[in-house]
Amino acid sequence: MAAATTASLLVLLVGGAGWVYLRLNGSIATFGADGVSEDRPPEGAGGSNVLVIGSDSRSGGNRRLGGGEGDVGRSDTAFLLHVYGDARHAVAVSIPRDSLVDIPPCRLPNGDWARPQRNVMFNSAFTVGLTAKGNPACTQNTVEKLTGLRVDHTVVVDFEGFSKMTAAVGGVPVCLPKDIYQGDLNPNRGSKGKVLFARGPQLVSGQKALEYVRIRHGIGDGSDMGRIKRQQAFVSSLIKKIKSEGINPSTLLPLANAATQSMTVDPGLGSANRLIAFVMSMKDIDLHNTKFVTMPWHYQGARIAVVHPAADALWAALRADRTIDGKDASARHGRKNEDAEDGPNGSRAPASSVSGAGISVVVRNGTRVAGLAARAAAELRAVGFTVTGTATAPTQDRTTTVITYGPGREAEAHTLARLFPGADLQQATTPGITVTLGRSYAEAPAPARAASAGDMSSGAADKARSADDDPCSNLSYG
Repeated sequence: MAAATTASLLVLLVGGAGWVYLRLNGSIATFGADGVSEDRPPEGAGGSNVLVIGSDSRSGGNRRLGGGEGDVGRSDTAFLLHVYGDARHAVAVSIPRDSLVDIPPCRLPNGDWARPQRNVMFNSAFTVGLTAKGNPACTQNTVEKLTGLRVDHTVVVDFEGFSKMTAAVGGVPVCLPKDIYQGDLNPNRGSKGKVLFARGPQLVSGQKALEYVRIRHGIGDGSDMGRIKRQQAFVSSLIKKIKSEGINPSTLLPLANAATQSMTVDPGLGSANRLIAFVMSMKDIDLHNTKFVTMPWHYQGARIAVVHPAADALWAALRADRTIDGKDASARHGRKNEDAEDGPNGSRAPASSVSGAGISVVVRNGTRVAGLAARAAAELRAVGFTVTGTATAPTQDRTTTVITYGPGREAEAHTLARLFPGADLQQATTPGITVTLGRSYAEAPAPARAASAGDMSSGAADKARSADDDPCSNLSYG
């Protein structure tokens, strides 16, 4: 379920304290890590990434809340929350459920691995294995393949959990652009029915909150994309309410109890002390710096296609720990000017001024880090380079990145080198430019190779919602 997704990390976003330990420790369910792919993006040294999945399974107490049929868990909505290294910024990127993506091999309940699937709906990853609890590891594998970002933690929340969380905070302020009827929530009922929500601002909780975030028809073009916008507005409003009432036992503990009783998390968050440590790492993120965006997309028939290179630029910006408006939000921010040159041992180049327009590059992986060439290629495309090919280098034991360039390409090679601090430039007799990646690239503590990717053609910064925005603004698509 869509909104169950977004609410599940509110406990983490708004703060925490040690007094919740005993109450939470026995309530946290985990899923097995044996289904997580071994072929993963390298660990980042900047921010952290949390995948949040909303399951619309009707098993157990979820059945009475209505919706779909059957007990197979489905991911009605998902988003990737990136918490920046400065611990003062965060962005949640919604991934539409109907997006056409490639699903890598995923582990089945019997221990076998399913074959990869190409160009299928994103939410089908969660159904691999056809179990009531779904397959969060498969969805995590799919997100890592899609984004090139390593998912540090995964959280799943269901209908019942969402309903309890909204009741625990005493309701959430929302807004409707028009009257909404029973037939808008369930177009198969055959009649308009009664008014569920009157036009304008109001407070919702429990079942009513669930109905609000599930509304798809009757507003805008009736699409899931419009529903995503309203869900982002809902979570923004929920965060704002919790923060306005203060972080104290009377407000946080009921929410934490409701959340942990209905969440399933990866083993890395499977105990109260781990959960609290993660909570505390985000307690200083304010409302305005908590952003919500949707992955760049366009319609492909009835489905959603990922827009390239705008989506690549977004993922590259997150890998570089830069905000969607292009600012450095890494842990290093504040210790030096974000556009300053680093010394010989630094890991950051003045990438915000780099443009690869008109420069063609071949990328080779000279390490044993899987996916490194694809990652570098995406980051290069994000700043205007044309990547004419990716490959594995003849040897995979390089420590330093090497850039070779042909006659007349020295200036272009030096432009490229600004994104690979410490790279060795070598002139060659063959034409063109090739970058062979070394461990120095794979292990850079705060990669800024695609720092200017924050300047995305998708206009993500203009389209983003902040957690302090008016709940009545920007509610509909179409």
